[in-house]
Amino acid sequence: MRIPKLLPFAYAIRNLLRDPARFAQKVGGSCLVVFLVFAAGSFNQGMDEVLSASGSDDNVILLGAGSEESVERSEIAVQTETLAAAGINGISRRLDIPAISGEVHFMGQLSVPGEDPAQALLRGITASAFTVHEKVRLLEGRFPGSGEVIVGRLAHHVIGVEATELAIGQELRFEGQAFEIVGIFEAPGTVMESEVWMDRVDLMTLTQRESISCVIVRLDGESAFKSADLFAKQRLDLELSAIRESAYYEKVSAFFGPIRAMTWLTAGLIAAGAVFGGFNMLYAAFASRIRELGTLQAIGYTRTAVFISLVQESLLATLSGTMVAAFAAVWLLEGQTVYFSIGTFFLQLTPGVVLAGLLTGLLLGLIGSIPPAVRCLGVSLPASLRS
Repeated sequence: MRIPKLLPFAYAIRNLLRDPARFAQKVGGSCLVVFLVFAAGSFNQGMDEVLSASGSDDNVILLGAGSEESVERSEIAVQTETLAAAGINGISRRLDIPAISGEVHFMGQLSVPGEDPAQALLRGITASAFTVHEKVRLLEGRFPGSGEVIVGRLAHHVIGVEATELAIGQELRFEGQAFEIVGIFEAPGTVMESEVWMDRVDLMTLTQRESISCVIVRLDGESAFKSADLFAKQRLDLELSAIRESAYYEKVSAFFGPIRAMTWLTAGLIAAGAVFGGFNMLYAAFASRIRELGTLQAIGYTRTAVFISLVQESLLATLSGTMVAAFAAVWLLEGQTVYFSIGTFFLQLTPGVVLAGLLTGLLLGLIGSIPPAVRCLGVSLPASLRS
C-alpha cells in the first residue's frame, strides 16, 4: 500500500498562527474543559480516598438499628459498651485492655473567640478510643479531661480559622461553654483529622442526652465479626445493628455519589458545548480556505494528506490548551483542601486523573476537527478552485 505524501508539519503550525485571535480561542476553550476534567477527577479521587481510608475492616460499629447510614442519628444505651465487652469473642486487646470504645458523635456549632461559629463533628470519647482507632496519634499535648478538647490537625479548615487559633492553650467554645485545647492529633487520610474530640461525659451533658451514638470494637479475625453480629442480633432489648467500619464508610461514600456525579456531569456538558463550538469555529476556518485546500490537491497532495494536516492544526491547539490546563491544575488544585459535611480531603492529581485530562484534550482536537475537515474536503476539485 502506497503511503500518501504528507504536508510538512510546519505548514500546520503556520496556519494555526495565521489568526492569533482564533488560535487563542481554541487554546482557551480546550484549557477550560480540560481544567474542569482535572478538577472533577481530583475532587472525586480525594473524596473516595479519604472515605475508603477512614474505615477499617478490623473494626465493627454497634449502632442503633435503622441508623446504619448515619452514626450521628444513632442512640444506644450506655451499658452497651460493657455488655459488648463481655458478650463478644475475639476482641483485640492492648496491654490487656479490650479495644472497645463507646462514643458520642454530634454535629455542633464551634467557635473561637471573635469568630463566627461553624459546624464541625464532635466526638465524645474515653481513653479507650485510642485502642480502637489505630491511625490516630497525638502530635502534641495530652488526652483531654473534663473541660478540655483535642483537635484534629485539619479541624481549622472546618471551623474556618487559622491553624494557630487552634493551637494548644487556645480556647474553643461549644454550647456557651469554653474548652481549653490540650492536644493536637493526626489520623492521616481519614475524616477524623477534621474532628474535635472531648470527654464523653461533657458532650453528653451539654447535648442533654443519656445515650451514646455507637460502640466501636476492634476485632481479631473473621470469626470475631460473626460473634459481634450474633451479639447484636441476640440482644433484641438493645436494638443494635453490627456493621464493619469499612462498610459504613462505603455507605457514606454512596450517599455522596450524586455530588460526585454532578461534577462529572458539569464537566461533560461544558465539554460537549466546547465540541459543538469547535465544529462551528473550525468549519468557518476551513471553509475560508477551500481554494487553498483545492490548490494543494492540484499540485499533488491527496485529500488524505490535507485531511491529516487539518487534524494536526486542531490537535496542536487543543493539546496546547491541555498543557496550559495541566500547569494551572498543578498550581491551583494540587493539595488544596476541600471541606464537606463530615470532614476534609485534599485534591489529588493522580496518574489516572492526569490521563483523563490528556485524553480529553486529545478527543477535543479529534472530534472537533474531523467533521468540518471531511465536509470541506468533500467539495469537488474544480468547485474548490473556483470558490
